[in-house]
Formats: sequence, structure tokens, C-alpha cells
Amino acid sequence: MDNLDIRVADDSDLPYLLEKDPHIAPDMLRRKVAAGEVLIASASGQRVGYLRWGWFWDNVPFMNLLRLDAEWRRKGIGTRLVARWEADMRALGADFVLTSTWASEEAQHFYRALGYQDIGGFVFPREPLELMLYKRLDAQRSAAEFARD
Repeated sequence: MDNLDIRVADDSDLPYLLEKDPHIAPDMLRRKVAAGEVLIASASGQRVGYLRWGWFWDNVPFMNLLRLDAEWRRKGIGTRLVARWEADMRALGADFVLTSTWASEEAQHFYRALGYQDIGGFVFPREPLELMLYKRLDAQRSAAEFARD
């Protein structure tokens, strides 16, 4: 997708994010935008998705949420968002990154295709297994390289 723009979110993105992200308190979302911990994907000037991240153990980049609007899924945008995030984390000096997903979700297959490996999991009461996934950044190809295979 040639007309895709991926950038760090700013205050102008807050209405979109507040509408699309019910998983986080509005004040926390505002803080994450201010901290530069949200990436926005736009196609032809229209916001189509985002990646929100934070810090596991206060020093390991952790992708909290990758979300694309339904009509923009399976077009390579998620792969490009992850590739941008991984590049940004490398630039910050990270050797590896983490994410998680429910074992009942299809997302696990997406992350594995990008080189993420299962490293364990845990269960909250009345919820499916939460899979923890790990990717070493200095020893593996980027998400964009996996997408070309």
C-alpha cells in the first residue's frame, strides 16, 4: 500500500483513538500519546489503525494493542505498523520486544509469521490463556522482511 503513512500519534489523533480504544482509560491514553507510545496508520489521509505500546518491567518494549479498522485488515498495514515499531525500538537500543494475545485469537498466527516466539502464558479468571510472545530484534529479520517472504 503506497499511500500509507505511519507516524507517532499527536493530540489531533485523540478523537479517533478515544473512539476506537475502549481498553484504556481516556486519561491514560492521553498520557501515552504525550509520551510517544502510540503509532497511527493513515491511508490517503484517513486514519485506519494504530499500535499502542508501553514498557514491561519498565525497560522492555511491550506492544499492548495493534488495531486496524475492519475494512483495512489483511492489506499489510499491521505488518508495516509492527515493522515501524520494531525499528523505533531498535533505535532506542532494545534487543528484544514482547507482546501478548489470547490463545483463542487469530493474532497469534500473525505474530508468529513475523518471527515472534511463544515464551509462556498465564490465565486470568474466566478468560482464555494469554500467550506471551517474544522477538529478538538484533538476531532476526524485521517484520517487513517477513512480509516479503
